Amino acid sequence: MTANVHHNPVFCNPEPWKMMNEKIKTAIQHAVTTEALAKVFNIKLIELDEGFSVVEMFYDPDKMGNIYDRAHGGAIYSLMDEAFETSCQTHGTIAVALNVNVTYIASPDSACKLRAESREISRTKKTATYDIKVYGPDRQLIAICQALAYRTGKPIPFL
Repeated sequence: MTANVHHNPVFCNPEPWKMMNEKIKTAIQHAVTTEALAKVFNIKLIELDEGFSVVEMFYDPDKMGNIYDRAHGGAIYSLMDEAFETSCQTHGTIAVALNVNVTYIASPDSACKLRAESREISRTKKTATYDIKVYGPDRQLIAICQALAYRTGKPIPFL
């Protein structure tokens, strides 16, 4: 039996014998391919497991730059939010953002791939907390985020 640690000692699945439901996984993967915002930013779901998600996008300065010719915070936030959104839904119920706290660490170099990783840190019946990090090339830390989700208990509608 292998623990589900996702290369991070902070994240630990307390029930490693439980694997993510494949029907839920497939439904979330499909939902991302049809989601309007994911299409606009060309965000791709790379990895998905219970309470965990990795998404990537290519930072295009011509479409995602700000007034200083640096990456717009809204573009980076959109990538973080996609990681948050997908990791929240992995339990098969609707979860929505209650609070999102972002710290921007660095601006990515122009024209590079950005990667966001979201890990569930804690979960109760009604809320869940996530740690989200955005990386540039060579795992350069771009932004960090702590997010709180409200868990409605209702099944995700696209199952």
